[in-house]
Amino acid sequence: MSQSTAANRYAKALFQLAQEHNLLKEVTEDLREVKIAFEETNELFQLLDSPKIETDKKKEMLSELFTSVQPIIVNALKLLVDKKRIHEVVSVIDAFVAQANDAQGVADAVVFSTRTLAEEEKQRISTAFAQKVGKNALHITNEIDASLLGGIRVQIGNQIYDNSVATKLAGLKRELIG
Repeated sequence: MSQSTAANRYAKALFQLAQEHNLLKEVTEDLREVKIAFEETNELFQLLDSPKIETDKKKEMLSELFTSVQPIIVNALKLLVDKKRIHEVVSVIDAFVAQANDAQGVADAVVFSTRTLAEEEKQRISTAFAQKVGKNALHITNEIDASLLGGIRVQIGNQIYDNSVATKLAGLKRELIG
């Protein structure tokens, strides 16, 4: 995803602030939740970007909506509203998470499976695949894909590790048919 220069600057400033306050892990986790809120609620963007609603009212809404997240995140969101850049919030979060991941030796991974993985399974996958990509750990998002039939497919950045039954059957079919 292409990110604007402004989004990168806001992310860098927020990253530095989180590091100064020793809240990098907490802010990263909270930002992941904030991103989900923005991605799943398009009306939130419309409200916060509307010229009909006063800036103070928008800030008040942000304070009420995000009471459980770190205060520096709420302040950053308010700043984006002030600067009329709230439409870039997802890009800011993505840039922040990328910086935080690099600093912590973590990578984001999507694990496709036929069922929801237990925390122990996620931890084993994280340990095994983190070494393959030169990271300390993986932040795993589990997605259900019944077409796999069994096994898992792991996507880390642009790398895909496919150990699914469907892929193995397709390979066997190619071998048998020629």
